[in-house]
Amino acid sequence: MIKINLLGAPKPKNKRAGASAPVMDVGNGGSPTLKVLVVLAFAGLLNFGYWYNLNREKAVIDVHMKQAEEANRQLADVKANYLREKQEAENYQRRVDVIDTLRKDQTGPVSLLDMVGTTVNGTEAVWLNKVDDTGKTVNIEGSALSADAVANLITNLNKTGFFRSVEIKETFQDDQVKDMQAFQFTLTCEKGKS
Repeated sequence: MIKINLLGAPKPKNKRAGASAPVMDVGNGGSPTLKVLVVLAFAGLLNFGYWYNLNREKAVIDVHMKQAEEANRQLADVKANYLREKQEAENYQRRVDVIDTLRKDQTGPVSLLDMVGTTVNGTEAVWLNKVDDTGKTVNIEGSALSADAVANLITNLNKTGFFRSVEIKETFQDDQVKDMQAFQFTLTCEKGKS
């Protein structure tokens, strides 16, 4: 009988040594330099893959950045147009407000004088010397034939609703008029919210 050793292990010379475990020899695996080169090549390949991925992400970010900058420029133009139009609208509104104020103030003294004139004409024995509009108040100076005529004028001015209050500041008998009795008076009238 022929025996072939397929394991490649030498046959023990001593039969008593017993059977040994099978051993598989894969060779020495190359030199350590080759192993280091393989590890470095694998690390380089991983590093190149990581760099390639980062480079691709950078390119995508650059494209998005350019799109965002273009959108920002367009929005800045829109904002500038909006602010310019808003400023023009505010200027226009100020002009309209000034014109409305001037129109209101234009008729204010006319209506005041018309109301005072109508009230004085409706009150007997009263004449006005001066009407002074100071904004919130109106000062009226005049002459009357009696103290009752001054009281009637105050009552009639209160009835107009144009004034919040009408107060007599002073009244005195005029000594310069010799042939009849005459009173000089000064009224302070506080304007209402009309």
